[in-house]
Amino acid sequence: MTTQTAAQGYLPDPRNEAVLVSVNGNLVPRHQAMVSVFDAGFGFGDGVWEGLRLVRGRILQFEAHLDRLFEGAGSIALEIPQGREGIRAAVQAVLDANAMQDGAHIRLMVTRGVKSTPNQDPRFIVSGPTVVIVAEFKTPRPEAKTRGMTLFTSTFRTSTPDVFDLHLNSHSRLNLIQALI
Repeated sequence: MTTQTAAQGYLPDPRNEAVLVSVNGNLVPRHQAMVSVFDAGFGFGDGVWEGLRLVRGRILQFEAHLDRLFEGAGSIALEIPQGREGIRAAVQAVLDANAMQDGAHIRLMVTRGVKSTPNQDPRFIVSGPTVVIVAEFKTPRPEAKTRGMTLFTSTFRTSTPDVFDLHLNSHSRLNLIQALI
């Protein structure tokens, strides 16, 4: 499968080469945006995220997305010290810095932060949470609407609710990635 036929496919936009990304509140060019190899999200999928859509100057369902982000963070005892207002302001700062008013997709990611050593135990965190906000101009491919999409049932099953809360957007999405391969 190519990205041209993928359900999450979009039209290429050259403006994305110059977008600024927020890493812990610092706006940096996309090619310089980095997190530590010791980050809990990078090493262990220890984090939460939301995908947001900007349409005509408004983020769709922003409050509902923030509800889910903070609920997910709370379910793994991950405190987001910026609070809702701080996160809302940080997202707006990224949109403003990139002069985005419409047709943008925003990926808001929060991880537990940097660890002193790579392991699963959250007590080894030596920093505050890592907050990354990536906003890109993304126009869905028109053929997805006109042709529709082909669906299939994957042989990879998602985790059951007693193992993993499927309502939360966790960084650990391996079973969903396997289904797309």
